[in-house]
Parts: sequence; structure tokens; C-alpha cells
Amino acid sequence: MAYRFLDTSINYLKGVGPKRADLLKKEVDIRTFGDLIGYYPFRYIDRSKFHEVSDINSDLAFVQLRGEIISAQMLGHGRGSRLVAVLRDETGEIELVWFKGIQWIKNKLKAKVDYIVFGKPTYFNGKYNIPHPEIEIATEYNLAVSETLQPYYSSSEKLKAKGFNSKGFTKVMKTLTSDPRLQIPENLSKDVIDHFGLISREEALINIHFPINQEMLRKANTRLKFEELFFIQLRLIKHKIIRSIEVKGYKFPLIGDYFNHFYHQNLSFELTGAQKKVIKEIRYDVGSGKQMNRLLQGDVGSGKTLVALMTMLMALDNGFQACMMAPTEILAIQHHESVSQMLSGLDISVELLTGSTKTSQRKFIHDGLESGSLKILIGTHALIEEKVRFKNLGIVVIDEQHRFGVAQRANLWKKSTLPPHILVMTATPIPRTLAMTLFGDLDVSVIDELPPDRKPVKTYHYKDSSRLRVFGFIKKQIESGQQVFIVYPLINESEKLDLKDLMDGYESIVRAFPLPKYAVSIVHGQLKSADKDFEMQRFIKGETEIMVATTVIEVGVDIPNASVMIIENAERFGLSQLHQLRGRVGRGADQSYCILMTGDKMTIEAQKRIDTLVRTTDGFEIAEVDLRLRGPGDIQGTQQSGIIPLKLADIVRDEKLLKYARDMALKIVEEDPSLRLNKNKPLADYLDEIDKFQTNWGKIS
Repeated sequence: MAYRFLDTSINYLKGVGPKRADLLKKEVDIRTFGDLIGYYPFRYIDRSKFHEVSDINSDLAFVQLRGEIISAQMLGHGRGSRLVAVLRDETGEIELVWFKGIQWIKNKLKAKVDYIVFGKPTYFNGKYNIPHPEIEIATEYNLAVSETLQPYYSSSEKLKAKGFNSKGFTKVMKTLTSDPRLQIPENLSKDVIDHFGLISREEALINIHFPINQEMLRKANTRLKFEELFFIQLRLIKHKIIRSIEVKGYKFPLIGDYFNHFYHQNLSFELTGAQKKVIKEIRYDVGSGKQMNRLLQGDVGSGKTLVALMTMLMALDNGFQACMMAPTEILAIQHHESVSQMLSGLDISVELLTGSTKTSQRKFIHDGLESGSLKILIGTHALIEEKVRFKNLGIVVIDEQHRFGVAQRANLWKKSTLPPHILVMTATPIPRTLAMTLFGDLDVSVIDELPPDRKPVKTYHYKDSSRLRVFGFIKKQIESGQQVFIVYPLINESEKLDLKDLMDGYESIVRAFPLPKYAVSIVHGQLKSADKDFEMQRFIKGETEIMVATTVIEVGVDIPNASVMIIENAERFGLSQLHQLRGRVGRGADQSYCILMTGDKMTIEAQKRIDTLVRTTDGFEIAEVDLRLRGPGDIQGTQQSGIIPLKLADIVRDEKLLKYARDMALKIVEEDPSLRLNKNKPLADYLDEIDKFQTNWGKIS
């Protein structure tokens, strides 16, 4: 009941109407009064401060001037016509320029009248001007501007054309917030508000749009940021705790012959301390009788696949089957080969199922799964097809889980009577703040050390002018028996420009490394699968020394003999992607190298990315830098679990607030998992309100 007014359609707000309401829905997804009041300004301008013309410099984003219009004239013709007026104050003169609505503005301007002018100064032809300024007659200024801190709202060209520029949003927001029927229900409990000294939700929402002063704006920001972070954490933790109570899982009490034989006979090296720790965590989970829902983080080459295999052997020892799902066919094949090799000598059937699997082989796999004779199935999205039915699926391993939609993962649940244990793996280290926000409903394990025989990849940065020097280095590596990756940034496989870059690069490589002394493979997304596999196999078998490729090799190519990774146009890649590509080398005992090639000119941000990769191989440090450089982005899109997107909070800058929010959410849910206590009713009501509009994927991982 409390939210009914906020659920009112935006059609019914004065100044909107059906046509403009439809546009608001399409352009900015504003459908109700609640959506509108949640559409926050992106900045505020202090209209209490005035500048003089002589104050204007390039450091000032906006200026407010008071002066007299001494001239106004139309210049240019046709589309190039513009209105140029000159404003004079006691310290100087500045031109005001309009390109649209110029006849109407010219008729409005009056001589010998003081004006208040507000706008963003630009520097052109050796002097400052103000294009399209806001302008008011000075005597009407106090009536027109009632707030010193004026909100500014994002808009679009279509919205502006219908009067919804920042001023238009301000007007309808004023209408809504001054409506006597407006009631904004509190969504935090009194305990939480008192503990953190927060202002009420209603005060916060009014002051985020029309702040009384800077202090109230600060308090409104803090309150609304806390609220965003708190409800993300509350939702995740609530689902996690309720799931641990309600969702039963298969119990694996035995560590039997499969596991022990593999551990004592097949492992030719000692597990790292981090691997042992993670396996203990998994053993506890699968022996508890509750469903495991665990995220396994580990840098490239840290041994996640081995941990996943030992987890699957726990299932086999207890009479269950296991499957592993990978995002690409190349990676699925890689996993199948490595798992089969590691299980050599053990009587365990392991099969591969992808889109390319032949019909006869599919029937063999389907029959084996249903009879229970097939113990481990590795594959791609083909695993979730309706025809794939297991006799008793006990554990699902999902590699590079961010590449799968949640609905796809959910389909795996249908393959089992009880929900199978879930182990999701990622080779992209996730910063602590992001992990708390995205994966707060999962238990997290981290493999934070590499096997002792792995040498860190040496990373260097060269510009195009040093290309001949780099070619000389490649030749020396090939002469010593090594192979080389050369990667181009095919960002969108339909972009002809990017494909041209790749083909031009390939041709220059072939010229520099000619037959018969050298052989070069090429792989990109527009190749047919058969051609791609042929080229990959040539490189894997050592028939070619150089692989020219796009980022199709980012995941899933493990060639110990490849010791050099050349990344062309490295400034066009994200930091995490660069780190992933670097991880394709360094798989063997020899020293490996990554060379980042860039143009001579780079942005400051690109330079920071390159410098970071040269300086460190620590994936978690790289992920932290990447998060600071790029920001958290669209949490909703990244997570795919139905949590509310962040409008004000920033999980990097607001890390301390995030921790406070998580600690408080944990305390509340541990005391009252279902939020049934009367004091927690505002929390429960608000979560119900959120759930009306969002799918809850939290139970899936």
C-alpha cells in the first residue's frame, strides 16, 4: 500500500501526458512516479556564485555572469547562420553564440537591460565565447531561480526535442516533489538509520534533486549510496543463508578409490598450498549434505582444472556423474584432452559433447549418460540440450562462468533430482569489492599461487618504430625451438577495418618470415570451424612456428612450446584481456615473453594499462587497477543475477561504505533470515517491491 502512489503511471503527472510518457519509457525507462524520483541529477551548479568576464579561464566548467547586451547580429547563411550577441560587464566583453532558435532569441533580447547569463565557456580563435547560454533578465532572476544548487539531468536529443532537456526534467521533478500526496515510505529499519546516523529516505530523495545546501546534498548522497549497497548485500546474503538452510544437496561422504588412486599414482608433482586449501573447502561442502555453490578464482596457469577434476572424482567415488561446461569448443576440447590425459590408467569414461559432435557419437553419449556408464562429460552449451539426460548428475563445473547466461546455467539443474553441487571457475581475478558486490551469495575460493616450476612471463613494451628489433627477437626464439603467438584486436568480427588490420599484419609477417624457412598459421572468427581446427592443429603439432590470430585464442589454447606472445595495438585492449592473452604463454619450463606493441601516441589511460602489465604479473593487482581505471560498469549486466543497478554508489570509491553495508546486512540476516521481525518489515516490504520487477537468479549462482 505504501508504494501505491510511487507506482502511478508517469502519464498522470502534470506536464507529461501520454505521448511524452511513451518517449520517457523508450529513452530513459521512466514509467512511474517512483522511476522519475529515482532519476538522479548527474551534477549540480551553484547559481549563488557570479563570475566576471575577466575571471574566465579554461579551468572553469561553467560560469554565471551579469552584464548588459551591447549588440546582437545574425552572421552566416543557411545552415551556417548563427546569432552572436556581446555581453559587457565592468571587466570586459564576451560573445554569446546561438546556432538554433536564433530568430526567436534575437527578438527576445533587449538593449540597455541587465541579463544573467549562465553557460560553459569555450576557447575559439584566440578568445572565449559561450555557446547556447541560459539567459534571464536580471530583474526576473530571483523568480526564475529559487535554488542555489541547481540540478542537471541527462537527456537525449529526442527528449530535448519534446521539452525534456535538463530544465524540463527539473520542472516535472518539481511538480512531483511538491505534490501533497507524495509519500516516500522508509525502506531501512530504525536500527540501521540510527546506527549510521542517516537522514530519512524522503529527506534524501528530496535533497538529491533540490538540495537545501551542500551539507544536505552530502547527507542525501551518503544515505542513497548506503541504501543501494545495503540492499545488494542484504539480498545476496539472505538468499545465501536461506539456500544453505532449505536447499539440500547430494552428500559425498567417501573419498574412495578414484580420488586416492589419482592422487597417489597419477599426480607426478606436489599440489600447491593454495590448491590443497581449496580442495579441503570443497570436501567440506560436498560432505555437508547442503548444495555447494562455490566460485573458484585463480590466475591463468594456477591449476584450477586439476582442482575441478579432483572435485569430480569425489562425485564418482560416491556413485555420481560429473560434467564440465566451457564457453567455447576450443576450450572444451582442451579440457577433454587434459582431463583424459590426467586420468590415464584409470577406468573412467570421459566424453566430449559440442555442436560439432556427430549424430552417432551423440547417441553413444546419451545412452552412456542415462545408463550411468559414462562418468564424466565435458562440453559446451550442448550439455544443456533437452536430450542430454544424466542418470545421477552430482556435480557441475562451469569454466569462465561469466560467458554463460544465468538461464543457461539454470538448465543444468533440471538434469538432476536434487540440485547438483556447483563449482564455477574464472581465470579473471575479481577485486575484493567487486566480489562482495557480484558474488556475495557464493562461497569464494582463491588459488593465489602458481606451481613452483612456473617462471613469470617477462613483459616488454615496444612502439611501432622498434618493429624490426622485435622481428629479430622472434627469429632468435624460433631458432631456439620456440613458437610465437601474434594477436590482433579484432573487436567486432563484422568490422572490415579490424579484419583488414589482421590480414595486413599476416601479410607483413609472411614477408618477414618467408617459406620454406618459416611457416605461419592464421586463425580468426570468420574462418569455418574445420579451417580453424586445421590451422590450430598445425600450430599445436609444431608444423608452424607462428600463429597470427585474433582474440579467439584468448581462452583455451595451451601450447607449452609457445613462449612468445606479441600483442599488436595493445592500447586497444582492456587490462584484464591483456593479462588473459599473456597467460597463453609461460606454460612450459622455458622462459616466456610478452611484447606489447603500440602506436607512438596513446591516451593516459592506455599508458597506465601498458605500464601496469609491464610492472606486474599479479592478476589480482591487475584486476584492482583495471577496476579503478574502468569503474565497475553495469553491475546488472555483469552479474546477471537480478540485483539492483548502482546509480550513485561506486564500489571503488565507496569501498568503506560497502563494507559497512555488508556487515550490517550479515548481522540482520543471521538474526532474522526471513526478515519476519516487525522491526525489519521496511526491509522486507522493499525487497518485495524490487522482486516485482526483477528475476531472482540468486539461487542459481
